[in-house]
Amino acid sequence: MAHNNRSMSIYRTLWRWHFYAGLFCIPFVLTLSISGAIYLFKPQLDALANRPYQNLVVSGERSSADAQIGAALAAFPGSGFTSYQLPEADDQAVVITVLDQGRQRLVYVHPYSLKVLHSVVAEEQFIRQVRTFHGELLVGAVGSVLVELAGCWAIVLVLTGLYLWWPRNGRGLAGVLYPRLGRGGRLFWRDLHAVTGIWLAMFVLFLLMTALPWTLVWGTAFKELRQWGDRPMQQDWTLSRAQEHHHDGAMPSGRADLSEALLATAISLQFAAPVLLSPDRQNPALWKVQSQSQNRPLRADAWLDGQSGDVVRVQSFAARPWVDRVIGIGVAAHEGQLFGWLNQLLGALTALGLIFLTVSGVVLWWKRKPSFGLGAPAALPEVPSKSIFFTIIVILALLLPMLAISLLLLWLLETLLLRHLPGARLWLGLVGHGNDTKIR
Repeated sequence: MAHNNRSMSIYRTLWRWHFYAGLFCIPFVLTLSISGAIYLFKPQLDALANRPYQNLVVSGERSSADAQIGAALAAFPGSGFTSYQLPEADDQAVVITVLDQGRQRLVYVHPYSLKVLHSVVAEEQFIRQVRTFHGELLVGAVGSVLVELAGCWAIVLVLTGLYLWWPRNGRGLAGVLYPRLGRGGRLFWRDLHAVTGIWLAMFVLFLLMTALPWTLVWGTAFKELRQWGDRPMQQDWTLSRAQEHHHDGAMPSGRADLSEALLATAISLQFAAPVLLSPDRQNPALWKVQSQSQNRPLRADAWLDGQSGDVVRVQSFAARPWVDRVIGIGVAAHEGQLFGWLNQLLGALTALGLIFLTVSGVVLWWKRKPSFGLGAPAALPEVPSKSIFFTIIVILALLLPMLAISLLLLWLLETLLLRHLPGARLWLGLVGHGNDTKIR
């Protein structure tokens, strides 16, 4: 009997965690799934946006790279040169990034006539706005913290969901690996929710774990820990727009001396596109060639002598510390760019599955919600299982500090306030109900 009470207590506690985590995560899962699904197709969207500036009519002699940079700077007086994107074809516009009134601006220059065809502030590009929304909901550090917190609770949501899904009473595979479509009612929605969840669980956990390096709290802590290593960290992702702006720079003089020798050497390296050529910030005598491919294992960097154009040093992705390679591979897969269209398809299906899980979860909640109350699974009298949950919380505190902090705050709120308010206690299910002790 004691064993049954313990099992029921664990089950009910994890069900409550699953319920509250779901309620909190619903708006975030929906918005992040939609924005993430859009960002998966960044290469296609970039190609669509740049289509008007490709297949240009060209004639005469191609202008030098230095002249192209000069045309971009002249179009925005007072701006400074930041980077030159190597063209992938002779008849497409050259994209030059300048620092214009404190903002990065992409300037599209005709490589022959030097006419400025288009310009856009980098942050105002549609795909950049999607990325910013996905990372911080367009509200800066506060949004970044909320997204990180939602991601942490989504991990709880998946793990508790797996526990609740685990087959009991030897009922077979129906409702476990495939739904019982003919049963109707709440059981129909429960099966769809559970079965979809189990097939998506590993993909969702992967996305959540690979998102952590981007987060403000976890990502910053990880970066600090990495600095203790014997090799410098090779971080090619940003934690926030503020960090991104901090690293953006321009030539102090506003101009750049990009010789044809430099350009020819950079092109001959054949790095994965897009490739940026820019003055090295640490050593003004060098220029840096940097692949910005979303498939991060294809990325490489090179440093060229600014006078002769000779290669001084090349660093491939394989030469990075193993931790940074692991994270880079995870980031590439998270963005849908590690193994081509199949990666994009898996990401899109996972996003659609998450949207369906959210909708089916809301339907399940609505069907069991009483006329009064939130409909949370009622708490059972305490039994000796505290050590298990204490261990879980300690592990979470070490791995996911934002989750541990939120758990502590919720526990204090419930213990010190909510349990002492009769209405809140009943509405939140903090008191047991005799008819609500069955396994779902």
